Amino acid sequence: MQSLALFDLDHTLLPIDSEYEWGRFLVAQGAVDRHAFEQANERWMREYRDGTLDFGRHARFSLGLLAQHPRKRLDAWRAAFLHEVITRAIQPAARELVDAHLRAGDLCCIVTATHRYLTEPIAAAFNVPHLLAVEGETVKGQPDGEFTGNLLGTPSFGAGKITRVAEWLAQRGQRMTDFSRTVFYSDSRNDLPLLDAVSHPVAVSPDTTLRATAEARGWPIIELFPA
Repeated sequence: MQSLALFDLDHTLLPIDSEYEWGRFLVAQGAVDRHAFEQANERWMREYRDGTLDFGRHARFSLGLLAQHPRKRLDAWRAAFLHEVITRAIQPAARELVDAHLRAGDLCCIVTATHRYLTEPIAAAFNVPHLLAVEGETVKGQPDGEFTGNLLGTPSFGAGKITRVAEWLAQRGQRMTDFSRTVFYSDSRNDLPLLDAVSHPVAVSPDTTLRATAEARGWPIIELFPA
């Protein structure tokens, strides 16, 4: 019977927060006001660490950055960002972790609270065929259309990750209980709902709360990135 392997992205497969670095990249291009970005990001990061983040508000802010610029310009910036930031950030240990699951024939999926526009090419860089990410509305629903800044559907954050995984599997005619083994890798306390839902939760360079939970429950703790 096939196994299911789920991966968080930022600070799990990547040693960085891709959405934060994307914002900094946009600031460097003059696409975003530096003060507004830094002020908003300081609030988001503090609330994220504290487990009090209003994710809908955060998602609208992030998607709103996309809506400020035409798609063609965004595409050029994204290509440069992937080359200059993401490619250099991918570490051999993280790639080998994913490759091991792929070689085993596991059904692999990245489940991230960062929006799809940014994370789709990152998932491709890891050769992960499935991605559940925050979805942004586009004009007339066109896949390559201009962004409106609005959020679509359930965001893949907190308990929303369980909902999104269940919906995705249902579309495939599957449930989590159909798999002999379900594993989820994450660094964050915000992912405790999905970590609790799988048969094999794994903490990756976890934050303080997740580390304490993992130690108390006997979950594996791994470090993918050199100190």
